[in-house]
Amino acid sequence: MRPLVISAGTAVSALGRGVAATRNAMQQRRGGLVPCDFSGVTEGYMGRLAGVEDHKLPDHLHRFECRNNRLADMALNTDGFRQAVAQARAYYGAARIAVIMGTSTSGILSSEQAYARRDVEQGTMPPDFEQQYTQDLFSLPSYVAAALSLEGPCLTVSNACASSSHAFLDAWHWIEAGVCDAAIVGGADSLCGMTLRGFGALGLVDAQPTRPGDARRHGISIGEAAGVALVERAGVRPLSRCGEGYRASLLGCGASSDGHHMSAPDPQGRGAIAAMRQALARSGLAATEIDYINLHGTGSVANDVMEDKAVYSVFGDSVACSSTKGWTGHTLGASGSLEAMICGICIQESLVPGGLNIEQIDPGFRSRIMAHNTAKPVRFVMSNAFGFGGNNCSLVFGAAE
Repeated sequence: MRPLVISAGTAVSALGRGVAATRNAMQQRRGGLVPCDFSGVTEGYMGRLAGVEDHKLPDHLHRFECRNNRLADMALNTDGFRQAVAQARAYYGAARIAVIMGTSTSGILSSEQAYARRDVEQGTMPPDFEQQYTQDLFSLPSYVAAALSLEGPCLTVSNACASSSHAFLDAWHWIEAGVCDAAIVGGADSLCGMTLRGFGALGLVDAQPTRPGDARRHGISIGEAAGVALVERAGVRPLSRCGEGYRASLLGCGASSDGHHMSAPDPQGRGAIAAMRQALARSGLAATEIDYINLHGTGSVANDVMEDKAVYSVFGDSVACSSTKGWTGHTLGASGSLEAMICGICIQESLVPGGLNIEQIDPGFRSRIMAHNTAKPVRFVMSNAFGFGGNNCSLVFGAAE
């Protein structure tokens, strides 16, 4: 595939707002997980972004008011991203920049809160609740387009935890097809009662901060995040050094759907293997040229076993691997966009981050799981995202041209 350049990008998460906060936390091995106390849920740990409750959307976009769109707006106003988009809009025109955003639950917290205020006798929701602008899955890209004054095509990707990774692949397809000249790609998922209670009911929440790759791992920690990237063809327009966000190249992307089980991964990792091999083939790189793999690595027993088997099948034990969810928690549909920024940081900072909270690497693993940070040149990174229902997506990133 023809590479695309990420000319501007940023993310917000439990580690803070933007590249600097995320980079510093990774270098200092300082995680963002805290005991859960959200929406009446006290099980396990969570990754909560500070300041969401106090953040306000622009007055003319007040109909979009919900926690998820607040997260997205915080990302748009971090690391000079809005200014970078304004430059691209002036060059391409507002109608030639698409918006493709991934989310698994959108603004469902607003529905939970509205339902608690419902008219029980009439069976109606409060009159001030507007599902179209909050919980609806299309709310997120609609908000981003409106906030950035963009008029191009909009798309929501809701492929569970692979959502915002798949958004990068869709952007490549659209740009190649001439549907648009550039795209805002990303995702947002916010804390809500449904996901916290739902994963708890599935028995997938660790009582301790999540510890992907550890021999005693016992589940996930839910987090929230929003990430955005401006993706365009390389060499089309002069790119100014606008803002402090990350820059990278999208070199390859692969996707598959194994449909093994609603919530459990295929034990053989066949869909994951297919996605990784497709991403490598499109990038034109050999497996030995990848310097680091950012694992999906949720910390659940079954997921980590499957991914280790799949990674070993493609890469053997020669490539350094780790999950960064020990820092941020599992941010569900936003994880791909957040971890795209983390991959950019790894390339820019020559950093291979060792997994956080690991006391002993699972002795049954055959891939090269890292438990400590390593400073080394990082040219090419693969990022994995595997979601419920067998949605698999792998991306290959390199340095910005």
